[in-house]
Order: sequence, then C-alpha cells, then structure tokens
Amino acid sequence: MGIQEIATVTGLSKSTVSRALRGMENVAETTIDEVRRVADELGYVPSSAAAGLATGRQRAVGVVVPVIDRWFYVKALGGVDAELRRAGYDLVLYNLGGPGGDRDRAFRRSMLRHRVDALVLLSLVLDATERAELELTRHPMIVIGGPAPGLRNIGVDDRAVTRVAVDHLCGLGHRRVAYVGGQDEAGMNVAVPHLRRDGFVDAMRIAGHAVPDRWLLDGRFSFAGGLAAGAALFGGSTVAGVAGVGFDRPTAVLCASDEMALGVLLAAGQAGLSVPGDVSVIGIDGHEYGTTVGLTTVAQDPEAQGRAAARAVLAEVDGGAAGAIVAAPAHLVVRGTTGPPPG
Repeated sequence: MGIQEIATVTGLSKSTVSRALRGMENVAETTIDEVRRVADELGYVPSSAAAGLATGRQRAVGVVVPVIDRWFYVKALGGVDAELRRAGYDLVLYNLGGPGGDRDRAFRRSMLRHRVDALVLLSLVLDATERAELELTRHPMIVIGGPAPGLRNIGVDDRAVTRVAVDHLCGLGHRRVAYVGGQDEAGMNVAVPHLRRDGFVDAMRIAGHAVPDRWLLDGRFSFAGGLAAGAALFGGSTVAGVAGVGFDRPTAVLCASDEMALGVLLAAGQAGLSVPGDVSVIGIDGHEYGTTVGLTTVAQDPEAQGRAAARAVLAEVDGGAAGAIVAAPAHLVVRGTTGPPPG
C-alpha cells in the first residue's frame, strides 16, 4: 500500500498526499485530516528508511527528559508527541533516569546523532561536554521549562509567576508570607528554583514586607517535601518571653510548585489548621490535582509549551529560520485555599 492508492481514493495528487502526510504548513488542515484518515483505513505505513534515503531525514525527534514520573514532564511530553504525530514524525525518548541515571548513554555514545532530526530537552542544564556533543549533531534544539545558556527555551517567566502570587496574597491583606521551594533532586533545571525564590523575595521587598530566613524552606519540588516543609512551618514554637502570643507562623504560604502546595495543605490539616481560615496556601503550575482540592495557583500549560517547542524545531528541520521564542503564558486561578489573614 503506497501513496498512489491514497491519492486515488482521495482524488488528490501524489505530491499533495505526500505533503499532507508530512503535515506541511502549506496544506489545509482538512486535507491533512482526510489524507491521514484514508491512510489509516488503507493501512498505509510510511517507510522511514526510504524517507531517510530520499531526504536525509529520520522523520523523528529526540526528547530528553531528566525523569518521566513528574507532572510537568508528562504533560510537556504529551504536547511534543501530539505535534510530532500531526506532522508525521516519531518521538524517540531519552530518559536520563534522574541523578543516578546514565547521562553518558544519551550524550556521549552518539545515539542522538544517528536517529533523530532535532532535539527537545525538558528542563535540562547541560555541562560543557554534553553541550559539545550536542553541538556536533548540528540538530535544531530547544529547551522546555527553564533557561539553559546558549540554547533557546520556552517556558514561563519564573520570576513573574511568583510576583503574581505575591500580589494576590498581599492584595488579600497578608504580610507574613512563607515560601516553600528548594532544589529538585530529580533533575529539574537548576535555574527555575532560584528564579522563583528570587521573584518571591523581590516581590515581598517591593511590597514592604520582610521574610525571615526561617520562612524560606526547601520542599524539594515534591509532595513529600511540601509535607515536611509544612510540618516545620505549622508545628511552630511560641514567641520567647511573650505569653499568649501563640505560634510564630505565617498567615500564608507560597509554594513554588503545586505538588509542594498539596503537601503543605495536608500538613496544615494535620496541624489542625483550617485553610484559608488560619492559613492561605497558593501554588504554581496548574496541576490537575489542584482542581480537585480547590488549590489557588498560578497556572501554566506545559502541554502547549511542548507543542510550541515541537513546531519550532520542525520548522527548522524544514529549512525555516530559528524564530524568536517568547515567554509562555501563565495566569492566576483563584480557588478556595486563599483568603484574608485571620483576625
């Protein structure tokens, strides 16, 4: 079964069918959908080997992830895959396996050079040797989820998203705000935690509110880390020498990820605190579990970022220029975990 049979059924030329199967921009969406529907019905399977011989391409894009069990990576990966399938490309996944994984397998054994036409890197910062290896490939490349020196990236403005969250809390009247952030041991782009913490501290300073060091906690960008940080915040201690003042705790907590915020919510409940009556909690990211529990958040769309990244590298593969990448959108979603401070 070949392109000629699809052309006969659809009444299109072979060249149009070929362009539609590749998802090229000069073919109408309706034509692409019709051609792919007929191709599926006829059981057409393109020959990647033949395509590679004819065009010098593998019709595949490599996606390198630190780990595969985090919400952001899964969503972004889904967006990349959807856009690649639409364009008739395969996705080749390289999982680095976290801190104990084998990065050498992906970067120093030439696997990437021979199997893909472009690379999408999820939240990675590369060392000098890895950068040199990838530059040898001359593949189009882009990073999703945080800045990496010398490489294009698509992601939210990490300082700006924390400013949005601080503005929301201060607008409600909060002055005593804690922050849960810290490094991600599973390999997140190291710039993201620093940018979000700096954005928080700067926004609080601009608002005229000091943040004690004891209210800057490491939640490891995980649910368990958020739970531990929340327990440390809400266990509290009485203010020395002042009877009846109560616990020295914040009235609100800003978490650098929704996963940590979910842990902080559980810690608040375990400490007997009501949310938002005793303490407000806000996250960042837009995790679907946040919808379930009514978490206020500054939401981003990693699936859309994945789609945009795939389109960017495919445009270069097709001979287009590397376009400028703007910051991905993020927006405040107010739900039930934030309110005015107590008293």
